Amino acid sequence: MSDLLLNTPENREPLQASFSDAANPLGLDGIEFIEYATSKPQALGQVLEMMGFRPIARHRSREILLYRQGELNIVVNAHAADAPGANHEVPSISAIALRARDARAAYRYVLERGAWAVPTHAEVMELNIPAIHGAGGSRIYFVDRYKEFSIYDVDFVPIPSVDQRPAPTAGIHFFGVVQYIGPQRSNDWIAFYAELFGTDLIPDDQRFGIMPKGTLLRTPALDPRQRFMLQLVEPELYVHDADEKLQRIGLGVPDVLAAVQALRALGVEFVETEAAHTERRGAITKTYLGSVVFELVHSERE
Repeated sequence: MSDLLLNTPENREPLQASFSDAANPLGLDGIEFIEYATSKPQALGQVLEMMGFRPIARHRSREILLYRQGELNIVVNAHAADAPGANHEVPSISAIALRARDARAAYRYVLERGAWAVPTHAEVMELNIPAIHGAGGSRIYFVDRYKEFSIYDVDFVPIPSVDQRPAPTAGIHFFGVVQYIGPQRSNDWIAFYAELFGTDLIPDDQRFGIMPKGTLLRTPALDPRQRFMLQLVEPELYVHDADEKLQRIGLGVPDVLAAVQALRALGVEFVETEAAHTERRGAITKTYLGSVVFELVHSERE
């Protein structure tokens, strides 16, 4: 993770609206993929296909499948050796890969500022993708091969006769990631992301979607359309489950109601209660497989 998260409150700098003079110190350019770890890849695959994703490639040497729609990539990792001792009966978001102008330089930059490195063990003919520790044992990867030549060209084999570029359902794109954090840990994580990634703190009066809890951070990006949100949510008082983790993916859509209609036609069910229900600002799916949730948020990419 980072030495930043070990500092006591009296040793931290006062919380500011912006932590970095550099607009984009890592040369970030959005999310390349989000990874789920699971021991039941077929069940998770069914959920992803309901959400409009299609399996397009298999890893060369591990039990890993790549799902895609539009520019969104989701990796389903069922390779037990990647997370020894972990219980993946319930799927979990185990990694997020960030696009960077220079992955090696970005990796060195964050290590110099206290990030904790994750040892990687690439097999023969595999890429060695640098990573640091994130929330709850998750990993944050840095990828600079995401244009004409990508990481998938090396590590994955395309599934024959499958469209490698399936169209996005209702204009879906990555909007952000919701992270559950420990009690009174907001300042720690705000400092972590601001110091390492140059994130901006979003004022409390700016809210998105229908789940407005927590603190919002926005990442920089070389292409402004690739900026995404991090939502930090502390547990309610007296809640015993205060594990830190990446909890759900936020998906942006230009028309929430149209997207909900299209996804319902694929079999997706949405939460419709007095506290949380579909509206033009956003919608949230039911929880699948005990942990898998997707949140739709109104978002215009242009």
